[in-house]
Order: sequence, then structure tokens, then C-alpha cells
Amino acid sequence: MDQTEDRHRRMHSPNQQSRTDIDLKCTTLKYLVCNNTFASKSNVNRQLPVHSNEKLLECSLCSKAFTSKCILKKHLFVHSNVKLFNCSVCNKSFSRKDTLNTHLLLHSNEKLFECSVCNKSFSQKCSLNQHLLLHSNEKVFKCSVCNKSFSQKSNLKTHLFVHSKEKLFNCSVCNKSFYQKSNLNSHLFVHSKEKQFKCSVCNKSFSWKCSLNSHLLVHSNEKLFNCTVCNKSFSQKSYLNKHLPVHRNEKLFKCTVCNKSFTWKSSLRKHLRRHNDWEINVKVEHL
Repeated sequence: MDQTEDRHRRMHSPNQQSRTDIDLKCTTLKYLVCNNTFASKSNVNRQLPVHSNEKLLECSLCSKAFTSKCILKKHLFVHSNVKLFNCSVCNKSFSRKDTLNTHLLLHSNEKLFECSVCNKSFSQKCSLNQHLLLHSNEKVFKCSVCNKSFSQKSNLKTHLFVHSKEKLFNCSVCNKSFYQKSNLNSHLFVHSKEKQFKCSVCNKSFSWKCSLNSHLLVHSNEKLFNCTVCNKSFSQKSYLNKHLPVHRNEKLFKCTVCNKSFTWKSSLRKHLRRHNDWEINVKVEHL
């Protein structure tokens, strides 16, 4: 029996006393790294780069390096566009089985990864890692155009649309376009007339959460928006914007009947009532 055949036989006979390398452990020259045991010295040698962070195997397509041949093989599926692993729930396909397994957690509603700071749970470890950046205040993702930094890569990607001027999310009702899907979703409430954000003080409802937040300042008596000319304060930015034309002597709202101009739209509307007897369909013209 030659040496290769003998070594192969011993791999299938782990309980035989004749096997001399059954207890080979993963070690470096000086210390024990992990307690894994291996059937042969060659397997030990394959394990060592994992601990040394040596990435000796490079992808010929993207130059990304890996510690083992099996990981490199898995990576190559990314470039092949072959997606052999299908989700039985939503039919989404993946190039790797481990990616499919991670995806399946979304359907199971299992959230095994918990934030140690706020106890929020996530179905994927990568989602937890992204979330942890919020607590660290680290903003590691920087825009190459304006140097603005973000704590999450997804936020940077969304931000980049501002520079490209691409508005990929279109409203199916009015064709208005948006940089972000979240902005489109908020806009759609305008068409649905759904007002899901209710004030707990006066029960007034709003289409957007930001509108509710602005409204709540009315009840708190906080006036955070100050006029730089006269120091008058307002509870909402929109009120400040309405006030500013007073200082500029701007009269942007013009009556189409008598050409008289007004600083505020509300003043024009009051004025138009005087023309109601002889002018029914008067349009408000904004200069």
C-alpha cells in the first residue's frame, strides 16, 4: 500500500490508533490560534492563512483577494451572473447558497442579531453592523463630489443621485419625479388624501410626519425660526417665509381684475371677494 492510499484510508478511520495525525491542531510557530483539529497537515496549512489575514488567492476579474480556494470559488459566481439558488417564498435568485440562507431570515421574521446599545434586532448581521455606525457617529462613507459623509452606504448611494440629477422614482399619477423612493412614497399621500399622522393635542391630521412635527411647535409655544431683520420669531419655517417679503417690499400676488398687488396670497383672496359680483372666475396670478 503506497503512502497516498494509506493516508486516504486513515481519513476514513478516525478511531484507529495507527493514525498519527488525528490530533493535528491549528497552530502557528509560537501559539495556539484555535482548537480545530484536522485529518492532515495539509489541511492545517490551509487553515493558517485565515488567522494570519493573508489573502493569497486573487480573483482574476476584480483583483479581490481571499484566504482560501473555496471562498474564491464562491466569489466567482458573482461575476458569472449564474444564480442557481432560488427563494421558495419570493422566487428571488442568488449566486450563493449562504446568501440565500441569509435572505430566508427576512421571511421567517427571525431577528437573531441584537444591538447591544438600543436592543433593536435585525435578521442579518450586516444590517446590525450598519446600524451600529449610527451609535458610533462614524461616517465612513464619503461623497467623492462634495465630501459629505454618511454612516451608511445606502444613504451615500441615495445622496449621489443629487449630483447626477437623475430622478428615477416617478409618480404614476402626476409624473413628478424624485431622487429617493421614500420621497415618492411621501408624495403619494397627496393623491390618496390619506392623513395618517394625527396630532395628539387637537386631533388635526397630516399627510406627512414632518408636517405634524412642524404643527406640534404651535402647541409647545416654541418659536425657533427668527427673522434676521426684525428678530420676530415664528413657530414654523413657512410662517417665517411668508413674513420675509414684508422687509423686501415684494408684492408677488397680483389681482387679474384690477392689477393691484399684494404681499400675501391671503390678502389677495380677501381682495378678490370685492370683485365677486362681476368677476366669477378670477385666477390668482403669481408673478
